[in-house]
Amino acid sequence: MADPREESEPLLSRTRGGSARRMPAGVPSCHSVQVGPGAVARRDLCLDQAVVFIEDAIQYRSINHRVDARSLWLYRRYYSSTSQWTLSFTIFLILALAFIETPSSLTSTSDVRYRPAPWEPPCGLTEGVEALCLLVFAADVSVKSYLVGWAQFRKNPWLLAYLVVLLVSLVDWTVSLSLICQEPVRVRRLLRPFFLMQNSSMMKKTLKCIRWSLPEMASIGLLLAAHLCLFTMLGMLLFPGEKQDDRRDRQRLTYFRNLPEALTSLLVLLTTANNPDVMIPAYSKNRLYAIFFIAFTLIGSLFLMNLLTAIIYNQFRGYLMKSLQTSLLRRRLGIRAAYKVLSSMTAEGEAHPEGVGVKPQDFLQVLQKVQLDSDHKQAITEKLHSRSGDLLSADEFQKLFDEFDKRVIKEHPPRPEYRSPFLQSAQFLFGHHYFDYLGNLMAFGNLVTICVFLVLDAHVMPKDRDDFVLGILNCVFILYYLLEMLLKVFALGLRGYLVSSSNVFDGLLTAVLLVLEISTLAVYRFPHPGWKPEALGLLSLWDVTRLVNVLIAFRFLRVIPSMELMAVVASTILDLIRNMRAFGGILAVVYYVFAIIGIILFRGVIVAPGNSSLAPDNGSAPCGSFEQLEYWTNNFDDFAAALVTLWDVMVVNNWQVFLDAFRRYAGPWSKIYFVLWWLVSSVIWVNLFLALILENFLHKWDRRSHLQSLTGDLGATSEVTVELLFRDVLEEPTEEELAEKLSHHPHLQLCR
Repeated sequence: MADPREESEPLLSRTRGGSARRMPAGVPSCHSVQVGPGAVARRDLCLDQAVVFIEDAIQYRSINHRVDARSLWLYRRYYSSTSQWTLSFTIFLILALAFIETPSSLTSTSDVRYRPAPWEPPCGLTEGVEALCLLVFAADVSVKSYLVGWAQFRKNPWLLAYLVVLLVSLVDWTVSLSLICQEPVRVRRLLRPFFLMQNSSMMKKTLKCIRWSLPEMASIGLLLAAHLCLFTMLGMLLFPGEKQDDRRDRQRLTYFRNLPEALTSLLVLLTTANNPDVMIPAYSKNRLYAIFFIAFTLIGSLFLMNLLTAIIYNQFRGYLMKSLQTSLLRRRLGIRAAYKVLSSMTAEGEAHPEGVGVKPQDFLQVLQKVQLDSDHKQAITEKLHSRSGDLLSADEFQKLFDEFDKRVIKEHPPRPEYRSPFLQSAQFLFGHHYFDYLGNLMAFGNLVTICVFLVLDAHVMPKDRDDFVLGILNCVFILYYLLEMLLKVFALGLRGYLVSSSNVFDGLLTAVLLVLEISTLAVYRFPHPGWKPEALGLLSLWDVTRLVNVLIAFRFLRVIPSMELMAVVASTILDLIRNMRAFGGILAVVYYVFAIIGIILFRGVIVAPGNSSLAPDNGSAPCGSFEQLEYWTNNFDDFAAALVTLWDVMVVNNWQVFLDAFRRYAGPWSKIYFVLWWLVSSVIWVNLFLALILENFLHKWDRRSHLQSLTGDLGATSEVTVELLFRDVLEEPTEEELAEKLSHHPHLQLCR
């Protein structure tokens, strides 16, 4: 435990614990509160410091920055929503330039056979936009370096790398203009994703976790490589292909004609993309050859690949917890720093203080200045008013900010009060959850009718279809949806109806369906037998009917909250989309870098048939080849096409076709690029994403079971966000650790 005298003596006094430390000249502090204008200024400085420390804690930011009045003003302006939005938009803008720059992606298709000449921006247009972006980044790194100070700047590798990347980009930009935009390679395009990574602390943590996990991944990777090499050698020995004139003996000529081809064939088989194609020639000759391929798939795909997933899950989870432990320390440190600053005001403002703590009025004054949503402010204020005592202790001060970790669930507004017994009975009936079940049943019935008519009319042309029965049914169901919405508004009140996202979803779709139905009746009149009106206006009757059916299918998603397991799965997906932006950002960075490298290496190598001997016509191309499958849109001739090509390879379905095509068009070395992409995207990233999905789902499932066992109602308790996924197993920092960190703050002059 910390020395009790630490809590009984002013934190920011010149002497503390019998030790003295001279304050450096020119470094403001908020101690020695007396009277006069200087005292007011020092009090305001203390409050501003506490505000910034609390905001740092909310955002998991480091508190090791300047804390004088001018720097605090600049710090808050820098982290304001306007400044951060401007910086985010600048990052988006400089990354989006890849779609416009040469080679431009501004064509309707990427098919090399039909693609028109794209519009190429004149020299200086994109360079001018890029110069503005680089100026914003220069201002960004300047402000950051000033706020943290030169000593901290030299110790921060991200800031040093930020400066280096910016300088290299400026030099390369100057070279581009001097060569009138005719330079063969733009190095700065490969560096642009760095601006995205350095702006996200969570992306930095995720990247660090991936880097720490690589040695463990490499160990199982070496085992996979040994397995692959061993079976490649066995395959070369088992399938010599001595009788080349025998049509049944094509194994060596097709898949094992040399070592690179054999290695590639088995590497693709490891992903099961070419199974059973690679096995059929040998299996058709002798059924015992199937043992070789089955053993290879069992050991490689089912055992080693799944073992790799387990190792990645275990190692990455451990390193992610370590990283989140640092985030927890930052939050606790920011809150403790705010407490120390505010408690020093209380201690030095009293002649003989009975104890050290924070005055509630000082805390409320700080809370009003903190950039925080009103719901959390209200929750913290209510928690403050519910306590007893004059001063907030360190533990009480910390517990107030536990509300940060919770998603505030708003209370449902009171229902309307009706005096009539009949209206009260109707309100009870239509406000009951069984009424929701009836609505779900009706939505399911509507979906079944649509499916039935789609099956019956599958072979009928749209112009020959009789939409009389389906039109009548859709009209009836839409009227029911409207009636259901009105009855719910009657039972719950308008505010009570709108507080539920499910009701808002239903209401919006019902309103759109009603507008479409009224428009259809106004244009095509009421349905009748043989109702086949001609197309009028922008949409034909069939187009309107299809749009209505699509919206009805979407409306059926309302059943998700009613089904327990489905609701957990859906909430897991939504939370991943909402809170795993850092992980998706790293994937975007990898896609961006590989796409740029692909453009540099393979731009223009895919040539349309008729223009090169390497591109045979579709009729003469081998079955299953790049040309026969007409994969002409998969190329690296522009940035958008490169992204889609990388996606198709990441899915690994038919990725052996890409390996073969680019081997023929660009050379055998091209396989290295695609294998590296497969390792990074399919092996590492997909397994990491699977690990996060598992952890998120299991956490939600366990927490749901725990809350139901305690309260019987999951919705009665605030839900912990996904960013705090591991909070339950993280260790709280000790008092000694917090005191040690605060005593070494480079700018806040704390007496040790």
